[in-house]
Amino acid sequence: MFSLIMQAAPAGGGMGAIGSFLPILLIGVIFYFLLIRPQNQRMKAHRQMLSEVARGDTIVTNGGLIGKVKKVADDELTVNFNGTEMKLVRSMIADVRNKTAPANDTGKKK
Repeated sequence: MFSLIMQAAPAGGGMGAIGSFLPILLIGVIFYFLLIRPQNQRMKAHRQMLSEVARGDTIVTNGGLIGKVKKVADDELTVNFNGTEMKLVRSMIADVRNKTAPANDTGKKK
């Protein structure tokens, strides 16, 4: 009886090697669009922000300190933290609060 059931079942299921690899490929594509691509875009925007830091900008460090940039060197910044000047590595900046150039948010021309 068991041999009769085995003979009636198809041999490979009809999917083949491509059909069994398709779910893994689909998971890879989903991971790329949901995890990898957005993280790369955030990293690119952060690098752009770090390269545009200028004298007079108010910054926030990774430790949460807020200060004003006094001097910009290649990889180091001199930052004034409420009267205390410290040197800071450029990569330790978390955010630039306000830029020195004014922004026109209203869209109206004067």
